Order: sequence, then structure tokens, then C-alpha cells
Amino acid sequence: MVQRLRSKQQFQAVMAGAPVAKTPHFALHRVALDAAREGRPLFPVADAWLGVVLPKRWARRAVTRNAIRRQIYEASRERAAALPQAALVVRLRTEFSRKQFVSATSDALKRAVRAELDQLLDRACAARSDGAARFRAPLAPAAGPEPMELPRAV
Repeated sequence: MVQRLRSKQQFQAVMAGAPVAKTPHFALHRVALDAAREGRPLFPVADAWLGVVLPKRWARRAVTRNAIRRQIYEASRERAAALPQAALVVRLRTEFSRKQFVSATSDALKRAVRAELDQLLDRACAARSDGAARFRAPLAPAAGPEPMELPRAV
């Protein structure tokens, strides 16, 4: 069973770090369950915890936000047994084009959302089988030119 994040403190704990996975429209944040606040654990049950952040900036209509939210919870429910025991937040980071997806409840939008969610949650499930080491490792720096040594003045 997947628990839902409820409190502001839980969301703040998860969102404090950088995203561990991204797709064109979504970002996945993750934190271990050992976070505590004022001596009490933020996540009292050792289970997968899931939260959703859908800003109005990227999904103006409530019907669109609700359709996306339902897709996120349904996709996580299907993978509940495979998800790691951690707190996860799925965040919408860019909008779905209203020109491409005219209707907020169109099947095309639902398929596009589900395809990206499958990628995100597959990565979260893969981390469980890898011992969650991939999520704790820092993100690799962007490839760029090697730093140049300057001549030393004598």
C-alpha cells in the first residue's frame, strides 16, 4: 500500500533535495524515511509514501490537475509492491501544450501523462532492486571542458 504525504513538513523534507529523475514534464524527488521533526518521525509507517505537486502555473484548469493527479496515484497504486520504502514526490515542472491536448480529460493527454509516469516510477522501482544507492549518489556534473592551468608568475 502507498501512503499519501499529508503535512507541510513531509513535503518540505522531500522537496529539500534535488530531483532524482526527470522527464520532459515531471520531476521525481525522494528522501529516506528516517527524517524526524521535534523528536517525532515524519513518516511513522515504513512504507512507500507519495505526494503530488501540480502548480497552477503549469496546469491552469482544475480538471487538468485532477486528471493528472488521478493518473499519478493510479500508476503508483499499480506499482505499490515494487516501490521503495521512501518518501516520493512527483512534481509537474512544465505544462502540457493546450494546442496539442485541447481537452483536459482527453485520452491523448492521459496516455502522454501515463507514459512519462511509467518512466519515473520505473526508475524508482529499479532503485529498490539496486539497494537505493543510485538515489543517494550525487548527480553527475555536466560534461564540459577541462579546467585550464594558468601559468604561475615567478
